[in-house]
Amino acid sequence: MSELFEKSMRTLELPQVLTLLAAQAVSDEAKRRALTLTPETETEEVLRLLDQTDAAREMIGLRGSPSFSGLKPVREALDRADRGGGLNTRELLTIAGLLTAARRTREYFNGDNREKSAIDHLFLSLHGNRFLEDKIKSVILDEDTISDNASPELNDIRRKMRAAQAKSRQVLQRIISSPSYSKVLQESIITQRDGRFVVPVKAEQRGALPGLVHDVSSTGATLFVEPMGVVQANNEYIELEAKEKKEIERILAELSADAANHREDIQWDYDALVLLDLIFARGQLSYKLDGVRPEIRRDGAIVLRKARHPLLDRAKAVPIDIELGDSFDTLVITGPNTGGKTVSLKTLGLLTLMTQCGLHIPAASGSQISVYERVLADVGDEQSIEQSLSTFSAHMTGIVRILKETDRRTLVLFDELGAGTDPVEGAALAIAIIQRVRSSGAKLAATTHYAELKTFAMTTAGVENASCEFDVESLQPTYRLLIGIPGKSNAFAISKRLGLPDDVVEDAKAQMAGDSVRFEDVLTQLEQKRQALEKKQVETDRLYQQREEDARKAREFRTQMERARDNARSRGEADARRILRDAKTAADQTMNELAELRKQQAKADAAQNLNEAQAAIRRGLNEAEEKLRNREFEPEPIPKPSRPIQKGDRVEIPGVKTLAEVTDLGKDGTLQLQAGRMKMTVKADEVRLIEEPAGRKKPAVSVQSHAAQQLLRTAASSELDIRGMESIEAESVVENFLSAAVMGRLETVTIIHGKGTGVLRKAVHEILRRNKAVKSFRLGVYGEGETGVTVVSMK
Repeated sequence: MSELFEKSMRTLELPQVLTLLAAQAVSDEAKRRALTLTPETETEEVLRLLDQTDAAREMIGLRGSPSFSGLKPVREALDRADRGGGLNTRELLTIAGLLTAARRTREYFNGDNREKSAIDHLFLSLHGNRFLEDKIKSVILDEDTISDNASPELNDIRRKMRAAQAKSRQVLQRIISSPSYSKVLQESIITQRDGRFVVPVKAEQRGALPGLVHDVSSTGATLFVEPMGVVQANNEYIELEAKEKKEIERILAELSADAANHREDIQWDYDALVLLDLIFARGQLSYKLDGVRPEIRRDGAIVLRKARHPLLDRAKAVPIDIELGDSFDTLVITGPNTGGKTVSLKTLGLLTLMTQCGLHIPAASGSQISVYERVLADVGDEQSIEQSLSTFSAHMTGIVRILKETDRRTLVLFDELGAGTDPVEGAALAIAIIQRVRSSGAKLAATTHYAELKTFAMTTAGVENASCEFDVESLQPTYRLLIGIPGKSNAFAISKRLGLPDDVVEDAKAQMAGDSVRFEDVLTQLEQKRQALEKKQVETDRLYQQREEDARKAREFRTQMERARDNARSRGEADARRILRDAKTAADQTMNELAELRKQQAKADAAQNLNEAQAAIRRGLNEAEEKLRNREFEPEPIPKPSRPIQKGDRVEIPGVKTLAEVTDLGKDGTLQLQAGRMKMTVKADEVRLIEEPAGRKKPAVSVQSHAAQQLLRTAASSELDIRGMESIEAESVVENFLSAAVMGRLETVTIIHGKGTGVLRKAVHEILRRNKAVKSFRLGVYGEGETGVTVVSMK
């Protein structure tokens, strides 16, 4: 980069913008890099930087900026640790802070579900080291404090130090509290000298308290004595202090070695975080300036829409539209002083430099900028007293240097070209300089007051006029830049408005050449026509917008009407479909209910036939059960067998008078029985052994006869009435009833418990839930007793 280019950047105030950028960064290194940022001259590199700024701005808008606090340089400390040197607590805490920043930044990225961006690789390259981070922070509490738990040895040393210190203080406390030493002590306090505990003793009482003198007051009246009783404890404390220091040095050396082992990763994290800090500073500045990313062109053209100078107050700055390089390569800006010509020129150059630094620019969407190898500017008063140069000479010196470096990849900016000398000669030089710059292929923008340059711009292809608008009535510039219209200096009008006598103004006009007067009159007429046309254009735009708005409302109304019509039709069709669907559902439900009723009727008929067939038998059994229930009797005793029951024996189950065969003998004395298909486990004393006469063959009982099965079915009742029983009494009755139902192979039984309070019903249901022979149960329906009975299905 040439010295002239660097000077031009300062002239165009790029360093002030970089100062704003540095203020957005967090780390000192990122701030330094922001201040030393230079424009890139390669298009691809500029595109890469803008991609990074775009990504940062998007992340900031979604989740805010990541935290870069604790980011400090670590290279020097890591180099020393790598050479075997020990790091102090501050340096180790700096490394821990860097590792924390790396971890938090990686977590910030991992929580983002965006699409891939130009800075993802920087986040993914972060290593972090949670183990080393936590180890340093758990050992070093702050720059002056090492944790007691840093190592078992350090914990033990400090425990002994506290004990020795407490011992010394106890002895000294007894001394200062003892009445016998009240005359010896200057004050009843304990203090320290050279790290040892002492008491202040009056000089004249020196011999009254044996000990070592460690200090004397400035007046000599007080001696600071370490009593002999605490010398040993203090000596022990000093020795422990030395051990503590040695252990701390060992701990720090260990941490330093750990940091050295991860030196490359830690340094990489620092560099990546600094770069991310700078990128996110660019994103933050974009928000601060309300900036946009310009489109990058490759043909040297610039198109700025509603551009603002970034250093001007946003509330007061007037946005300008400026372009260069499409239909013309040279722009001549004219107009009165303080009208905004120089600001327009600087805005053009500064926004170009900002773009090449990867920054968003304060302009509207659709702005376009090309990348230049050099942006060279001669702006402002360059008068130099030291070099004895006039304003003209200083300007001409800068122009000469610019002409030497100008080529097709250069943007040249001249302020008040040709000023400071004779107007005729100055105008001629200005035209010649413009022609020279154009011949090199560079793009040029220049400000001037010379009417000759206005005429040159109007009559030369590739050169265009522009002017900064000025309101003569209010004597205030509007700061609007008008492309294609030459500007007036308005010197006569301003002077007259400010009170210069009319005759003086007329005399001044008479001094002007006829061509100049006519040219100014033409410009005046053009300006008046332009303003009239502009007013008409504004009114036309207003009417056009109103027409468009009316057309839009008409389209919306038509769309709403069509939508309402479609909705009405859709609702009608939907209602019809719903009615048909409801009717079909109701019909299906009615048919299902009829089918269910037919099934229930068929079941009821079958049950009725079954009940009638068993009525006689059940009635007799119910009467017998009722008699048994109303009287107490002793169960029939089971005779002891004449021999131990063996596998294959036949036994009788009391109560149901059922024969069963012993299929297996349990180790605990239980018997495995089989009666037909039913298997059960009972105790030996609960069955009666059937002893066959000698020589008679045991009849097989594996399959019951039809008559026996019929007997079991008949003996087992399908209905049980427990109304009036207590819950405990009913439990055994229900259990026996279910056992009889199982042996009688009944599929369905009924338990009558009554409605009452529901306590008995709840107890019955609890028994049924526990019984493994029960398949399911339900309350009765109409005609069965409803909630007063429970119908049980057996397995």
